[in-house]
Amino acid sequence: MSHPSKNTKGTVAFGQKVAFGLGMLANQMFPAVLGIFMVVLVQDLGFPGWMWSAMYFFPRILDSITDPIMGFISDNTRSRWGRRRQYVFIGAIIMGIAFVAMWQLYRENGLTYNFIYFMLWSFVFYLGLTIFSVPYVAMGYEMSDDFHERTNIMAIAQWVGQWAWVIAPWFWVIMYDPEWFPNADSATRELAIWVGVICALVAMVPAIFIKSRSTLNDDWLAPLSLSTIRSSLTRIFKGFREAFQMMPFRRLCISTFLIFNAFNTVAAFSFFIVVYHLFEGDTAAAGIWPTLFGSLGALVTTILVIPIVAKMSKVLGKKKAFMWSQAISIVGYIMLWFLFIPGKPWMFIFALPFFSFGIGSLFTLMMSMTADVCDLDEYNTGKRREGIFGAIYWWMVKFGFAIAGGLSGLIISYVGLDPDAAVQPEGAVTGLRLFFSGVPIVGTLLALWIMKDYKLTEARAYEITAALEVRRAKTTKS
Repeated sequence: MSHPSKNTKGTVAFGQKVAFGLGMLANQMFPAVLGIFMVVLVQDLGFPGWMWSAMYFFPRILDSITDPIMGFISDNTRSRWGRRRQYVFIGAIIMGIAFVAMWQLYRENGLTYNFIYFMLWSFVFYLGLTIFSVPYVAMGYEMSDDFHERTNIMAIAQWVGQWAWVIAPWFWVIMYDPEWFPNADSATRELAIWVGVICALVAMVPAIFIKSRSTLNDDWLAPLSLSTIRSSLTRIFKGFREAFQMMPFRRLCISTFLIFNAFNTVAAFSFFIVVYHLFEGDTAAAGIWPTLFGSLGALVTTILVIPIVAKMSKVLGKKKAFMWSQAISIVGYIMLWFLFIPGKPWMFIFALPFFSFGIGSLFTLMMSMTADVCDLDEYNTGKRREGIFGAIYWWMVKFGFAIAGGLSGLIISYVGLDPDAAVQPEGAVTGLRLFFSGVPIVGTLLALWIMKDYKLTEARAYEITAALEVRRAKTTKS
């Protein structure tokens, strides 16, 4: 009888880690660029607010349905290529084609046509993203059994992936420079081709180079066929419920939701704060400073924060590294209140190393801890369900991103900021700055309170790994 088993034990070759990391670059570059291109729909193609909301909302409804289904399919696939690689490859192709197609928008086609065209291709793109990302994330969870090696894998992946956020802000400069393109919508049409093709090729790398064993003879896997679709759906929702009922995993999901949601709620405010507080509404004078805030923050995360967090995890353990990293980020948000100084825009740079610890540590540590939870799940249930756990975790991330988009608009309306006005109403910018520092601080403090009782320690993780090895050995002999 076959049994759940891992692809790799202990140390993973550096090349395998880089291959996994290149997948993360694609996984982060698509949403990074998408967030920038979306502004063109409103500012240059005239999409009204309700269309903007619909384009954010409905594709994510599809996500909420397809993610757990894809997790179940990936967990239970019998194939000579293993459970994940083929889906990562196919999803990369669909993502690339759909991303290119969805941005081929022309003003002369009219608002209604462009809205329907974009919405339909968005569904295809997000379906491709699900087919790629859910198995891809699960691949990372199962690359190693070792407690610290998992953090190394995720640190390298996040290091590579963070370059997306270093590069993406510079698209603003290119898109609105008349020496590059006559207008922003023509820029997105051409840039989408480069982004779609390059990112699709990069996304295929894990499928081609990361090793996996055949699962053709794994008789413990649930059957996948149209005739068993009803029972399969029942298994999906049961697995979803069982996974979220695990307290360590629930703490990881809720903490991620709070930190990531809080960060994204105020992320766009930096542009308005730089323009209206530091440069008194003079967009021309602000120049590339709004771009530098995002790009330098991501660069600090890439070069400084992720390596430090990986070292902290090895010395202190994952939970303590998380707690300290998030505490440092709170210091950064407080510093930004004092270092946004009119006439001295360069001062905020001193806060970026502290500020960057929040998001820089989040996925590096949380993805590593989720891999530990997958072992605990196998210990409790006898099943390997990396796909289900990955689907739930990233569903929480996507849900948080959608909530953040709505909260951002509500906050802007509440403080009275008018993006079209050169001079803002009294108190609007100050109110925005209070939310910019306050919302992430509150979200982070709540996450720290939730994680203080996280009990899956290094010692416990090694106990579980040893018990699983004994169980697998007995099953193999029988």
